[in-house]
This record gives sequence, structure tokens and C-alpha cells, in this order.
Amino acid sequence: MATESEKLTLMALKQGDERVFESVFREFYEPLCIHARRYIIDPDQAEEVVQDMFFKMWDRRDTISINTSLPAYLYKAVTNHALNYIKYQKIARQYQDYVGFRVDENTATSAHDTLVHSDLEAQFQELVKELPERRRLIFEMNRFEGLKYNEIAGKLNISLKTVEIQMSKALDFMRTKLRDYLPVIWYLLAIFLTS
Repeated sequence: MATESEKLTLMALKQGDERVFESVFREFYEPLCIHARRYIIDPDQAEEVVQDMFFKMWDRRDTISINTSLPAYLYKAVTNHALNYIKYQKIARQYQDYVGFRVDENTATSAHDTLVHSDLEAQFQELVKELPERRRLIFEMNRFEGLKYNEIAGKLNISLKTVEIQMSKALDFMRTKLRDYLPVIWYLLAIFLTS
């Protein structure tokens, strides 16, 4: 059961209080990363899972409902994110194995896959260039240089919240612009999962 203090913290989060959010982030970030490593061996990936959980928590703050204590909620959320990450990685590996098998088996498929991949890569690079300058810099630091949100915030001397907002906008932009490729990806994945 949430304490009175935790209820006040939750109320402040729902109202968009960035200072309260950053305080919760600072207090729980390291312990939650250690917890995530119980499921994910790679420490960088474990940190990504925790960062993603905090991002989604802030993004959906107005709908958060915590019936247990705040720490119990956070640890459970990280556990769920970690398990979802593991499930996604397993499907991705299976899909890669399947595509690799199909490529070896059929040169026409290989040529088609190469064409689709190179076209997607080219489209992605062009879209990155379309991002506003600061958003592009943050996106590139995270996706290409592998920096975590808090590292980017430190390097650019901006708040963690600013990094999260800019990454969210960049990813939404990418998802919208690349949606034409989703049917192909889902089609190939559906073939694999039903074979």
C-alpha cells in the first residue's frame, strides 16, 4: 500500500512536476539498473530498459495508478520491461535466423532482402537529416554513439526531461515516416512465426 508521502509524489507526477520526477529518477535509477541485470546480462541494455520504463512512466503519468508502494511499482515495471525486452530479442533472433536461412536457400529472396534493407537504410539516413538540429544531435548521440539519456543530458548541459522529450518526438517522427515498411516487416515475421 502506498504511503501518504508516495501518494503525494504520485499526485505531483500526474500533475507533471518535473522536479519530483527527476528526484524519483535519481533515487531509484541505480537500484533499478541492478535489478534489471538479474534478467539482462548486458549492463548497457539493462540501463536502456530502466530508461525506457522511466520514459513511459513520464509519458503516461496522467494514467498511472499505483496500488502498492512506489518502489514495488517501479521494480515490477522494470521486471515487465526486462521480460518484454528478452521476448523481443528472442523473436528478433529467430527472425534473423529465418531470413538467413531463406537467403541461403533462395538467391532471389536474397536480392530482394538486400534491396529492401538498403532502401530502408537510405530512407532512415535521409529522415535523420530532416530532424531539427538539436533533436538530430540527441538522436544521433543515443542511437549511433550509444550514449544513455543521462549521459546526453550531461554532455549537452540540458535536463534529462528535455532529452526524453526530444527522443520521443524523433522516434514518433521515424515511426510515422517508416510506416510503409511495416507491412513488409510484419509479413515476413508472420511467415516465420506460422512456419
